[in-house]
Amino acid sequence: MASGRYVAYYRVSTARQGRSGLGLEAQQAAVREYLNGGQWQLVEEVTEIESGKRNDRSQLARALAACRVRNATLIIAKLDRLARNVAFIANLMEAGVDFVAADLPHANRLTVHVLAAIAEHEAAAISARTKAALARAKARGTRLGGDRGNLPAVARAGARASAETRRAAAAARADYLAAVVTDLRREGRISLRSLADGLNERDIQAPRGGSWQAAQVARVLAKAGVKP
Repeated sequence: MASGRYVAYYRVSTARQGRSGLGLEAQQAAVREYLNGGQWQLVEEVTEIESGKRNDRSQLARALAACRVRNATLIIAKLDRLARNVAFIANLMEAGVDFVAADLPHANRLTVHVLAAIAEHEAAAISARTKAALARAKARGTRLGGDRGNLPAVARAGARASAETRRAAAAARADYLAAVVTDLRREGRISLRSLADGLNERDIQAPRGGSWQAAQVARVLAKAGVKP
């Protein structure tokens, strides 16, 4: 029986599907069927209109940010539509959020780790086959080339990629909080104090835990480039 807070993430492949509800309604129904009963709260629903071949999923980043700031579990309708996507696996593992799939309730972050391990194993197998093919080519007298002295540059590139992932997560969190503040302002909350109260009422955690204060709201708005 479901309990706690959830952020739902749906994905459709085309704008037409997004407008018509084709595919989207089925995912929403699957999520609600899973959540039926128990003490649960669906605090946010995020829809991505994107091809499965694309790795840059802005709405997935928003959903993960929502899970972090609202202490919620990410829920999707079907695991197989997302788990085979490298971007989904990487973002989920980096985010450190709890995860559940309506069609496979026992799937969690451990499941995703296993899927990532399988993908790594397949990559290693491909690498082994490639090395074997190169060895056969060399034995036939084929001249092989390549830059084998570039490992430090590769290491630096990896460090930059890791730092970029962390920056992207921080930016997604700031964008999410700015969007929530915009919603609160539409409700008539103008002062920093009233905005802090609104964030507390929505049970959104402050950057270092505890309750929001006006000064923290001001800093979040400054990072997002929003005038207080």
